[in-house]
Amino acid sequence: MKVLLILLTSLSLFISAKSNAIDPTNIYPSVKLETSMGVIIVELDRVKAPITVDNFLTYVVTGEYNNTIFHRVIDDFVVQGGGYDKEFNVKKVKKDIPNESGNGLKNEIGTIAMAKERNPHSANRQFFFNVADNTSLNPGRRWGYAVFGTVTEGQEVIDAIAKVKTGFNEASGWDDVPVEPVMLIKATLLPAEE
Repeated sequence: MKVLLILLTSLSLFISAKSNAIDPTNIYPSVKLETSMGVIIVELDRVKAPITVDNFLTYVVTGEYNNTIFHRVIDDFVVQGGGYDKEFNVKKVKKDIPNESGNGLKNEIGTIAMAKERNPHSANRQFFFNVADNTSLNPGRRWGYAVFGTVTEGQEVIDAIAKVKTGFNEASGWDDVPVEPVMLIKATLLPAEE
């Protein structure tokens, strides 16, 4: 356990040194997400999801989430984004991260979690907001989806995004894509509160 804590601390310090913006001592950092439908603020939980939070913050402080779309919107389920631009070009992906879904945080309405593929340790940059209590996404006999924060402002914005008209999108080949793009214009790490 001590080795893991040392590795996590080293990772946090490395990320901090690389970005000059991430404070590894701020265990509950907040991020402001300016969308085409309004502002969302999330408080992240570095205590329960340190690897996931630091990974998310690297994309935030490097501007990698700016001008991306919410490409998967299913009312009473999830609002997912962070991986594509408006033309459905795949955004740059860093290394996949370990799955922290067993951290005690649940996929409940008003939380933010990491998207992944079938491989449990395949999360990298895409995230989603739970717009329902999605107990099926929690870990059980299988790996779940790692929750790493809570919406503190703008839940009404997420609820409005969840209600937009969606359909099949030829450019991506997917269903559940907003007919009119919903943009994540800018993501900003907010200063730590004193």
